[in-house]
Amino acid sequence: MTLSLSGKTALVTGGSRGIGRAVVERLTADGARVVFTYHSAEAEAASLTAATGAEAVRCDQADLGTLPAIFEPVRDGLDILVNNAGIAFARTLAEITFEDFDRVLTINTKFPAFAMQAAIPLLRDGGRIINLSSINTALPAPGGALYSASKAALEQITKVAARELGPRRITVNTVSPGATDTDMLRSVNTPEGLERAAGMTALQRLGTPPDIAAVIAFLAGPDSAWMTGQNLHAGGGFLI
Repeated sequence: MTLSLSGKTALVTGGSRGIGRAVVERLTADGARVVFTYHSAEAEAASLTAATGAEAVRCDQADLGTLPAIFEPVRDGLDILVNNAGIAFARTLAEITFEDFDRVLTINTKFPAFAMQAAIPLLRDGGRIINLSSINTALPAPGGALYSASKAALEQITKVAARELGPRRITVNTVSPGATDTDMLRSVNTPEGLERAAGMTALQRLGTPPDIAAVIAFLAGPDSAWMTGQNLHAGGGFLI
């Protein structure tokens, strides 16, 4: 087995469950030292730490005051930042409140953007930033105005960051999962909707968190050094 990330340090937000958990498992398996954040899933975070040796840090992305604490364990240097944490939100435009707007945009866009800013002085040259978006920016659905907008904004910030950090050989990319079987997906879709999504996918199934983690591991590793400012749609052919 080749430990392609041996000697590297990674910070993964929202690592206790779903896609984030699979990313922590994959990056540690590839040899990286991993720090991950969690919000309320304390038991899941503890079990992940026990299984992988990764370090857990509690964080509330609705509160930017918690941002400095997540970088404390990596003050000695960082190689990989994965902005994974986010919330799904289904509400029609007619129903959205000011509070809804602020919460979704803060968690899904503002916090990741300032996490990137905080990471810049810590990232070693040749580092990696990987931001999680969604297929919904390309295929927006009713009720998804805030979610799609928050992720679309993050995609544009990613492209600008790729230009700005390119001189240091730091790559900045987006991964946009398709319909991936997580608690978040199931919380905003009916079983019938999930069945339809699987049927619309070229590979005829929902994605799994390890499917997405594999794409993120590629972007975190040495073979992706010539790829930056890109948005990889990891959806099994949901969008072609």
